[in-house]
Amino acid sequence: MLTISLDPGEAIKAEPGAMVAQAGVQMQTKGSGGGGVGGFFKGVMKAAVGGESFFLNTFTADPSGGWVSLAPGLPGDIAWFDIQPNQPLFIQGGSFLACTTNVETDTKFQGMKGLFSGESMFFIHATTQANAGRVYYNSYGAVKAMQIQQGQTITVDTGHVVAFTNGVQYNVGKVGGMKSLAFGGEGLVMHFSGEGTVWIQTRNLGSLASNLIPFWPKGN
Repeated sequence: MLTISLDPGEAIKAEPGAMVAQAGVQMQTKGSGGGGVGGFFKGVMKAAVGGESFFLNTFTADPSGGWVSLAPGLPGDIAWFDIQPNQPLFIQGGSFLACTTNVETDTKFQGMKGLFSGESMFFIHATTQANAGRVYYNSYGAVKAMQIQQGQTITVDTGHVVAFTNGVQYNVGKVGGMKSLAFGGEGLVMHFSGEGTVWIQTRNLGSLASNLIPFWPKGN
């Protein structure tokens, strides 16, 4: 659970349904794409293809200050990243939890390779135009940061990617040959290169669903 202390008049934006408890704050619900017609369509696109909510809740502290506690729907870690102007962070859909009010979130099309990666074709694109901002994101299971240096390639299963910085590039591929893909228990992977950080999670929601399916009641 994440508890954020807010100075008088300070605010934080969060995913709907993430609030656990609060005191001394006022909540307002707004579209996640910002104001105006353009913001409305950005919010619709983010909700439709990015795996995130159309609305965000803004918690603003009273004149005496306040606090709000947030928690994601899945059990796991919560981490944060301080974004510098024009240095965005890319977050897998469903992992965004909250951000400071100067951070804008949008969808970023990852090309047709997203169709074959086993993940969404869109990432959440978090950025700020002026002053540093903070983004809070969550993982399913524990989260681990992996540093990538120039000339290095790190391979990650698609279901374990949480977020990555702007200096990182990736290609979708497989581990081994077609026989390994079919019978080796490993699916498609993402080969990361460049220079930056990739955050991964220790659990895979798709694997959990596959393990639970045999236990589901069979319909008539």
